[in-house]
Amino acid sequence: MAIESITSRRTLWLGYGACALAGCLWGTGFYWGRLALNEMSVEHMVLYRFAFACLGMAPVLLFSRHRVRLTAGEWRTLLISAAFGVPVQFLLQFHGLARTTVSHAALMVGAMPVLLAAAAALFAGERLDRIGWLALFGSTAGAALIVLGGGRAPAVRGQPSLTGDLLVVASLITALAWIILSKRLMQTHSPPVVTAYTILSGAGMLAIWVLGPWLLSPWLPVKASPPPFAHLSPTAWVALALSGLLCTALTTFLWNWGIHHVPASRAGVFLNIEPALGSWLGVKLLGEHLGPYAWAGGALILAAAITLTVRGHEPEPAVILE
Repeated sequence: MAIESITSRRTLWLGYGACALAGCLWGTGFYWGRLALNEMSVEHMVLYRFAFACLGMAPVLLFSRHRVRLTAGEWRTLLISAAFGVPVQFLLQFHGLARTTVSHAALMVGAMPVLLAAAAALFAGERLDRIGWLALFGSTAGAALIVLGGGRAPAVRGQPSLTGDLLVVASLITALAWIILSKRLMQTHSPPVVTAYTILSGAGMLAIWVLGPWLLSPWLPVKASPPPFAHLSPTAWVALALSGLLCTALTTFLWNWGIHHVPASRAGVFLNIEPALGSWLGVKLLGEHLGPYAWAGGALILAAAITLTVRGHEPEPAVILE
């Protein structure tokens, strides 16, 4: 019994460590994205990110003991989920980042746990108590304050803007659709394998969207430029590789493993590392400035998210994969 207790405790702490490391890696995603965006368009940056992510996901399909056999209806759900989760979400999110700051974008993502709670109450029949609804209101107010802190003028690189902040919010809404649809499949199939299928399918759709106009440019009146390659700096390649392999592929493995060894309501707390670390990186490494509205809004969002996750009102976050 003593040996089993020690093993169980060790597994529990390893589970917490896996979730915490996943949260830290997610927190660096906008920073690496900003470095890559200095040398390429949003579409090409997201395409390269998911090319590296697919490399990281390949071992799941090659060595997994679980073989996913989907019905026609499940394939339809997976493809819709992949469309929302990869091309739609990430193009919206990084077009938003291109028009705002890393710190603003990261703080906006902090609203995700609260949005999940609201989605669970609306679509999954879960109920929020008075404190839950108060947290939802506080998070909404926080997001509004951050948006108010952005300028209304045309977006300038390195400055927050209303357009950029709202695009990040729109990406969170599409992420909800991804999570809700994926959860249905993960209830009956292996979560890592379903996630790998989703990312590979979404990456294929993304490739068609980004490369299609270039491949068809000989027959189109408007010529599309090819993906940048030779002139990219080592910094850009490192940023792309880290964002794909660490911030997408590795975090998926860490989160899916950790969430099955710790209570879901406690694991959800580690989602709050992302906005905190992301905004810190923007301020400290990129020299960004957070105004008083952004500080107040970020505090409200983080307080609301921590309140929900610590009190156990977080919906099952096993499918929160970025």
